[in-house]
Amino acid sequence: MKTILCYGDSLTWGSDPATGGRHPPECRWPNVLQAGLGGDYCVITDGLRGRTTGYDEHLADCDRNGARLLATALYAHAPLDLVILLLGSNDMKPHIAGTAIAARQGIKRLAAIARNHNPGPDLARPKVLIVSPPPLCETPDGFFAALFAGGIEPSRALASHYAEEAKAEGAEFFDGGSAAETSPLDGVHLDAGNTVKLGRALVGEVRRILG
Repeated sequence: MKTILCYGDSLTWGSDPATGGRHPPECRWPNVLQAGLGGDYCVITDGLRGRTTGYDEHLADCDRNGARLLATALYAHAPLDLVILLLGSNDMKPHIAGTAIAARQGIKRLAAIARNHNPGPDLARPKVLIVSPPPLCETPDGFFAALFAGGIEPSRALASHYAEEAKAEGAEFFDGGSAAETSPLDGVHLDAGNTVKLGRALVGEVRRILG
């Protein structure tokens, strides 16, 4: 059996832009991926709302620094065959980082942590798949528009930055924006149909990577 860790933020957790709640389990992309891959694979979801690639958010109720938490997740779920990293949207908040290059540096750190993870004697290190989040979009929601002010343009650059970083780090890459679009309801999250599309698109990628 192949084991896959999906490490991400609210897009992986399954935030519903229409309700502010959570999509039903069958609509969350890691579960769609599991259904598409079948019983020879085990897909583990580690999605935390607000998680960044590697930056602190001091006013949050929990630790959202993805780089600080990844190593613990890798050891908790070892051995792993593949780690899927889908992060960067929250880096677009101006009080977090607000630039594409900052997210690129963060995803570089995450890929290095996963690539250098040593799960123990005679256990192989996992492969890494970097997925760029679908770009942010315009929204009439005043709160989210202010929270991500100036983030749309840098979010559009994440795919090219991540593709270059994946090549440099010896990781795989997939452009999440090629499969799904963010909802204009809040400009950040995916509606049910788009999170399902993302999960389905990753089925073929995972099969290609793991053979």
